[in-house]
Amino acid sequence: MTTTSETQGQNFLQEIIEEDKKTGKHGGRVHTRFPPEPNGYLHIGHAKSICLNFGLAQQYGGKCNLRLDDTNPLTEDTDYVQSIERDVKWLGFDWAGKYFASDYFDKLYDFAVELIKQGKAYVCSLTADEISQYRGDFNTPGRDSPYRNRSVEENLDLFSRMKAGEFPDGAHTLRAKIDMTSPNPVLRDPPIYRIRHAHHHNTGDKWCIYPLYDFAHCLSDSIEGITHSICTLEFENRRVLYDWIVDNLIKGGRPYQYEFARLKLTYTVMSKRKLLQLVTEKLVSGWDDPRMLTISGLRRRGCTPVALRDFATRIGVSKTDSWIDMSVLELCIREDLNEHAPRAMAVLKPLKVVIENYPEGKTEQLDVANHPQKAELGTRQVPFSRELYIEADDFMETPPKGFFRLSPGKEVRLRSAYFIKCESVIKDDKGNVVELRCTYDPATRGGDSPDGRKVKGTLHWVPASAPTAEVRLYDRLFSAEQPDKDKDKDFKQFLNPNSLEVIRDARVEPMLADAAAESRFQFERLGYFYVDPKDSQPGKPVFNRTVTLKDSWAKEQVKPK
Repeated sequence: MTTTSETQGQNFLQEIIEEDKKTGKHGGRVHTRFPPEPNGYLHIGHAKSICLNFGLAQQYGGKCNLRLDDTNPLTEDTDYVQSIERDVKWLGFDWAGKYFASDYFDKLYDFAVELIKQGKAYVCSLTADEISQYRGDFNTPGRDSPYRNRSVEENLDLFSRMKAGEFPDGAHTLRAKIDMTSPNPVLRDPPIYRIRHAHHHNTGDKWCIYPLYDFAHCLSDSIEGITHSICTLEFENRRVLYDWIVDNLIKGGRPYQYEFARLKLTYTVMSKRKLLQLVTEKLVSGWDDPRMLTISGLRRRGCTPVALRDFATRIGVSKTDSWIDMSVLELCIREDLNEHAPRAMAVLKPLKVVIENYPEGKTEQLDVANHPQKAELGTRQVPFSRELYIEADDFMETPPKGFFRLSPGKEVRLRSAYFIKCESVIKDDKGNVVELRCTYDPATRGGDSPDGRKVKGTLHWVPASAPTAEVRLYDRLFSAEQPDKDKDKDFKQFLNPNSLEVIRDARVEPMLADAAAESRFQFERLGYFYVDPKDSQPGKPVFNRTVTLKDSWAKEQVKPK
């Protein structure tokens, strides 16, 4: 994997790590972790974090753990756990160890008891709404809970009874006892344990109290020997709480938290809650819908792990929020596929062509290159005969100036085949063009003219014997650059109605009929396509468009309104 430092110079995290190694901090070790909550499928923002955490560990000869932050049994599921593991592996990384926050529930409970014994935690019996009211805001200092001065003995007793299941959800919380007048509301006695009578995917029904993220995360880092706890900028104001908990409970070596700007990508949403809405409301076909910017959706669309790692490298790492245009991701995908995807021909909207001067009953096999720049990928044979199909959009009866495709009396080149000229047009009773009658020049076999004459148009085509196939044309899921920018509007109103077009009667060259699931191709002049691994059947591939050959959205933006 190419690191950011190799292409853009060092980022601030690399500078921190190199300084730490130089000074001997952490004994020169680098140990990171990727800590997703298993409450949904990972999206492209997580891909950036995966590449960053695992990439830094690789670069500095360290380790990276996968830790599932499973402290909320109401939203977590084994399916999500498995999807996270698949995504990390697919991106090309492996973990030094796989852990769950729930692995440490006994230790975390003991840590909480230690805080109570230090007089730095207490059981509070205010409701969640009352806690919020007592906390105040950035302009109003907080007020002490009436339960703040319970004795250590009473707190230990109540916390033990909370663990034993004596109280209903919401009856009590365990709060850190810090400073209700702190200018940072995060330090105003934050809850660190809550009662939640719910079955847990990993621990079953053993627990009915669960630690909150702020408490569990920093202590899990400490237990695992993490040196650099890297998270996104929204946790920056919570670093003081991270440090307070660690400093009060951990003796000796400790982790440190560092924040970077999360990915903000146009034409999508980066909230698992909103992505879950799309799934549960059946606005998409599932977490792996190829229009979703989940890692599994991108994978099913045909994106490669190389392209996603390249994207993570190109956008870099900073401490300042900035928007990345979707075209950058599409460019990374396009460049990788252009290098490796073999070429093929397909016609999405078939228009029949009859070559009148081609011998009836004759079929010849034409050699066609699998990649114009990579001779090592070899050639394939495509049958050519009197009848074939071209793209309907490649013909106009009365073309405008600058139309270099086929029209009456005009000559074009068929890719790797012959020059043909349109002689006549056949229409149905509604005036629709249904067939073209053409002639060909036998001397132009292979697509070149021995007399040196030039044609401006080169068309892709398939033989009349070409099998039909289902082709899915995917586009951006949202039509607005920032669909959730306006908090007064429902982000779903910006869903792109043209994000999916299904063509069930496309024609593809014969060899594509047996294309294996997960194969990738460039359909000449149309884009890059991937054989859907979920819906394809032997002999009946379904082709997902991964990305167009050019940025069609950029062209749309400059059209006159």
